[in-house]
Amino acid sequence: MTQAINSLYRQLPSIDRVLREPEIISLTARHGQTRVVDILREMQEQARFNIREHQTLPEWSDNWAAPLRQRLEQDQMSALKPVLNLSGTVLHTNLGRALLAESAIDAVTQVMRSPVTLEYSLDGAARGHRDRALADLLCTLTGAEDACIVNNNAAAVLLVLATVAQGKEVVVSRGELVEIGGAFRVPDVMVQAGCRLVEVGTTNRTHLKDYQQAINPETGLLMKVHTSNYSIEGFTAEVSGEELAKLGIASQIPTAIDLGSGSMTDMAQYGLPVEPMPQDYLSHGIDLVTFSGDKLLGGPQAGIIVGKKPWIDAIQRHPLKRALRADKMTLAALEATLRLYQHPEQLRQTLPTLRLLTRPQDEIHDMAQQLLPNIQAYYSDKFIVRDEPCYSQIGSGSLPVDRLPSWALTFTAIDGRGSTLEKLAHQWRNLNKPVIGRLYDGRLWLDLRCLEDGSALFQALFS
Repeated sequence: MTQAINSLYRQLPSIDRVLREPEIISLTARHGQTRVVDILREMQEQARFNIREHQTLPEWSDNWAAPLRQRLEQDQMSALKPVLNLSGTVLHTNLGRALLAESAIDAVTQVMRSPVTLEYSLDGAARGHRDRALADLLCTLTGAEDACIVNNNAAAVLLVLATVAQGKEVVVSRGELVEIGGAFRVPDVMVQAGCRLVEVGTTNRTHLKDYQQAINPETGLLMKVHTSNYSIEGFTAEVSGEELAKLGIASQIPTAIDLGSGSMTDMAQYGLPVEPMPQDYLSHGIDLVTFSGDKLLGGPQAGIIVGKKPWIDAIQRHPLKRALRADKMTLAALEATLRLYQHPEQLRQTLPTLRLLTRPQDEIHDMAQQLLPNIQAYYSDKFIVRDEPCYSQIGSGSLPVDRLPSWALTFTAIDGRGSTLEKLAHQWRNLNKPVIGRLYDGRLWLDLRCLEDGSALFQALFS
């Protein structure tokens, strides 16, 4: 036995010999010798293990190039893989939220390829401020006195609290102490910002007098949090932004509102549910408003703070601002997105988020009927495939109760087993371009709201 094993060991080629093979030379030229040699050594060790444990050479022992190529190609695959989002959630947090407009993509490409005036003033060849150009644009769009941009809305809230109310009390309605994705909770942010939370009112009802009674010499901020990821219905009451602003002015205490989803346009004009806008709260006299860039705004991940200039100046000077600031690519994409709002008559066509949210159900239905015959025929041996009406959701904590009429392709397993549907969903997730659907009510649903090119689904499923 030992003699046979030693004979197998002797059949393993040296690394130098493998590297001289024509196919390996080609792979080395493309991927670099260092990585190729590392993988070949791993393969050699795998071959030795196979001989020790099974007394045989691995199947690929006469063709090292094939498994090497496969390993190298796997290494080159991006961790951020493009997918087809047919989940029924337009702003899907796990899939990157808002799709950027073409102008934003072009803007990011430009600043990646060239030095830019990120913090450079062309007037005096001195250091400028990276937020300045966007702040001016945000002021024009919202009526704010000034603005500040950080890397996400959680950072925006943290920075506001740390600047305005560190070491002091922050008064918030008990019904607005939200938790968002990743167990991110408003009370926890307050602790990190060095604030003391004061809860007022009840879960379902908070009145202005609750805020008034909580005010004392230690009060640093009156705050309202828009409950964008859940809804309380029935016997409810809340303090409006206008009421809170008046109380803050009368009490000489700053006020802030965290909008979260951050719509910058009146959604009702597009037949969508109404969502509060920062410009509304600013007009009421609220000092600071925070919101996201990558939700209803339709831009990149960013946290936007708009409001009174003295407070924005203080925020810009805070040591945390440098740690939380946005990079040049985010700023470029955000500026290009905001400029689309200067042409509201074209916004529905130029902003992908708004275009997807406003797609008519009839249009989506037509696409479903066009796709159905070929997909039905391909999967007919194991699944009943139908086109059915459904409801999409906006997602990312925006308008949690409201749904958008849509249309889907549904797959029902002929054998009636849920495991058959789960296997199909798993297969789709492992395609060259993964297809992300939704398992619900004993069926696998492909909501077509976010599919603007039907051929992309064919290519993903059948190529």
